[in-house]
Amino acid sequence: MKILKKLLLLLLTFMVFSAVSAVSAASAAEESAEPVDFTLPRLHGEDLSLSELRGKWVVLNYWATWCAPCRKEIPELSALHDSDDNIVVLGLAFEDTDVSVFDEFLEEFKPSYEILLVDVAAPPEPFGTPMVLPKTIILNPQGVPVKTFLGPVTQEDIEAVIKPAS
Repeated sequence: MKILKKLLLLLLTFMVFSAVSAVSAASAAEESAEPVDFTLPRLHGEDLSLSELRGKWVVLNYWATWCAPCRKEIPELSALHDSDDNIVVLGLAFEDTDVSVFDEFLEEFKPSYEILLVDVAAPPEPFGTPMVLPKTIILNPQGVPVKTFLGPVTQEDIEAVIKPAS
């Protein structure tokens, strides 16, 4: 019985280490020296390409209506978006649902930043499908990903990356 317990503990340790390594590797791959550009549709309007925002810091925030931590970050991200004309927050709605569901959700939470729709079957490259929500990626003014946050983020967290680099 002791051997079985030790084997199970070893297997569990290996699985946890593998999962942490995979998440770390995915985050590191997103932080590269190459500028990122993709185009997504706005919730109620034309498409938006990241290249249109060159010269500004861009904060990409993957979220969904059912995600409680995502809801909690909306005021922080809105405050960040409103605080500086050189910072643009974009909410990337990662959910396969009807636009009316988004409208109802946004009526309650009222983000001050634009919402873009992500096709969950074909998310934008190079980021692909987020492993967790919320997920936030910071692009510098040249469009290069410089930091990825997995899980909830605050205005202070993002400013700690942007302000020293500005």
